[in-house]
Amino acid sequence: MESYLTSVIKQFEYYKSLGDRTIANFTFEELQKEFVKDSNSISIIVKHMVGNMLSRWTNFLTEDGEKEWRHRDLEFEDTYTSKGTLIKHWNEGWQCLFDAITPLSEDDLERIIYIRNQGHTVTEAINRQLAHYSYHVGQIVFLGKLLKDGNWISLSIPKGDSSKYNKDKFSKEKGRRHFTDDL
Repeated sequence: MESYLTSVIKQFEYYKSLGDRTIANFTFEELQKEFVKDSNSISIIVKHMVGNMLSRWTNFLTEDGEKEWRHRDLEFEDTYTSKGTLIKHWNEGWQCLFDAITPLSEDDLERIIYIRNQGHTVTEAINRQLAHYSYHVGQIVFLGKLLKDGNWISLSIPKGDSSKYNKDKFSKEKGRRHFTDDL
């Protein structure tokens, strides 16, 4: 289980990096673009993720993950005033998560914590949030790809490069490593 903690932190770091790399490619106005009425812009998705992270990970071992001070519906109103503010909040949300899970030990993983009065083991809560954040980071990356309109630089294996990528991977000795170690 100790490898679980190391692995899950690397997974969260990976998804943060995908968001970081996408956000870096756009102006503030582009980050605010909604493609259709009532859709979410990258800016709104970031705001929602930050609200979720701060609520879920602040004192998560001792308090319910849905904080009374959270106003989830307001997360879907774009109130950022600059790209710098958006990035600052994005990083604060991720830092809250990493500050919460980095000190965990194997003994913590079976502890019961609550989200909206629903009990979860710490492992279940981590998995729940990993799936939630990867879902939204996928949306951010997809919207970024749409915004670039054919000029997107792939953040993973580019189309048509699978053989080249596999050749490189298979040229290395077998060994245990996390897939993000090479990024």
